[in-house]
Amino acid sequence: MLAGLSPARRRLVLAVLALAVVAALVAGGALLLGRSSDAAGGEEVAQDEPGPVLLVPGYGGSTAALAPLADRLAAEGRDATVVAVPGDGTGDLAASADALATAAEQAMERTGADSVDVVGYSAGGVVARLWVAEGGADVARRVVTLGSPHHGTTLADLASSVGQQCPEACRQMTTGSELLTRLNAGDETPEGPVWISIWTTQDQTVTPPESARLAGALDLPVQSVCADALVTHAELPGDPLVQAMVLAELGAGPPVELGPADCARLRG
Repeated sequence: MLAGLSPARRRLVLAVLALAVVAALVAGGALLLGRSSDAAGGEEVAQDEPGPVLLVPGYGGSTAALAPLADRLAAEGRDATVVAVPGDGTGDLAASADALATAAEQAMERTGADSVDVVGYSAGGVVARLWVAEGGADVARRVVTLGSPHHGTTLADLASSVGQQCPEACRQMTTGSELLTRLNAGDETPEGPVWISIWTTQDQTVTPPESARLAGALDLPVQSVCADALVTHAELPGDPLVQAMVLAELGAGPPVELGPADCARLRG
């Protein structure tokens, strides 16, 4: 077709065709960028339909420690599962995050839910954050952490520095570890789930206890609700007051700003 055209007209047609191709590529690129942005999430997961609850154990991987809280949730009509983490829970926390991802998929498939709630106890809260950062943000409705060393614990620092046995998960919970530095860079509570941190000022495992604070989360020291509460780190999952606080934060409504006015009701 072009062969029959004059050289000047041929150049004009080729220029128009080139512009059309460029315009198509730009439009296609914009569409792809829009899809990539959508696929990356960044929007809060729907909050009005609570799904199953996954409970993630702490360092050592004991599922027994979370059994009382799982039972309390089940008694209130929630589908609650304690996630079994690989090995004894002292290895790479990323492997535990993979186990949580699998458990979330299985729970949603089993129940037909579109999202899950996660309760991470101690190191389990760090595991939950890893899972959210690696793709869980699209299906996590609420993430509640219980006494989690979000900024490390000096107990792990001591174990690492004096030559005591300090497996990989222990090293990952030292203050300034590569894993925590990466998680805490920028936004500590990325969009997707609603974040709540429950902790006790009497924690002697996560030291200082304020390491459990999570920027952007609803921050709830147990003693900010009941000033006279005596709760150690190990007692967090089994304490009736803490359990009531967890139940309140996992409800269908928005997260609850609990305070002293709620103490008697939650204890009752």
